Amino acid sequence: MRVPPYIKYLGKRFIMIGITLIIAVYLTILIANMGGYVDEIIKSDLLFTISTAIRQNPAYKGLPEEQIQKLINATYYNELKRLGFDKPFIYRSFEYLRRALTLDLGRSLYITSNTGSRFVRTIILERLPVTVLLFTTTNVLLFFIGLFGGLYLSRKYGATIDKIAVSLAPLSSIPGWFYGVFLIIIFASYLHLLPYGGIVDAPPPEDPLSYALSVLKHMILPVTSWLIAYSAIGIYVRRTFFLMFSSEDYVEVAKAKGLPEKLIERRYILRPTLPPIITDFSLTLIASWMGAIVTETIFNWSGIGLLFYDAAMRFDAPVVIGLVVIYAYLLAITIIILDIIYVIVDPRIRLGAM
Repeated sequence: MRVPPYIKYLGKRFIMIGITLIIAVYLTILIANMGGYVDEIIKSDLLFTISTAIRQNPAYKGLPEEQIQKLINATYYNELKRLGFDKPFIYRSFEYLRRALTLDLGRSLYITSNTGSRFVRTIILERLPVTVLLFTTTNVLLFFIGLFGGLYLSRKYGATIDKIAVSLAPLSSIPGWFYGVFLIIIFASYLHLLPYGGIVDAPPPEDPLSYALSVLKHMILPVTSWLIAYSAIGIYVRRTFFLMFSSEDYVEVAKAKGLPEKLIERRYILRPTLPPIITDFSLTLIASWMGAIVTETIFNWSGIGLLFYDAAMRFDAPVVIGLVVIYAYLLAITIIILDIIYVIVDPRIRLGAM
């Protein structure tokens, strides 16, 4: 029985993406643990904690120093065995890999959730909606501003508005958080119109509508800072992209046939550009779920970006690994879905020829 070409293709893609995923996660484990150095830090902290607890325990005050030291060593060894630290790091790294790939993210070393939980999954799920609310909203706005703004400018090539838009593109060389600092100074510090940061007013409003309005008010400055920073470059890139496709031979033929401008734009310009547009939108959407460290810090927005920074600074390897694993899985699934979508939206693509 002959296997259809698209099954072969998807099978190869699954295998390649799976291998890439495993390598990426394992490298993250090595880097997050600094090749085992973080484990040595944890062991030192554990020995210090056990030693302090035993020496300060009144029940052991009368014991000789030799017996106290034996008790400390025995307790320390039992704790290492319980945590799995009695085995070499290379062995444990593969155990970490197995658990990560099965989404058994384990417990954090230092960071806790707002409810006091140290389960990495709980900590991430607590922060993720906050980041999605801010950065997915922002990136969706940026995407459509760039898409429709670029399409409009491609019709106005060489006009005054086109030249202005092109001249504004260098504004995007400055990151969004930089504009955020100035927006805070103007609208929060000087004019007192908007809050400095945070997610909601303190104390939070009890009425659901008032709560939602408070969150929206706190989103204005961070969203605006990113729109100022990245709208111009998004429009410029899309405008150039559409201009390139507008100069294709099949578009010139369609114009020569006298087809309506709207039909040419929809059928001969927009449709062929759908695969890269969908790719850009999908990857931007997934990337937005990882937040932005500096922006979240400036606006005190307790999302994934701030969590990643906190985990890295405190050498909380399980949290870092958990964040990377979640992102890696989302990225792998997105790529597989995109491969299928390409065939649907672009008739020129044939799975058997890939």
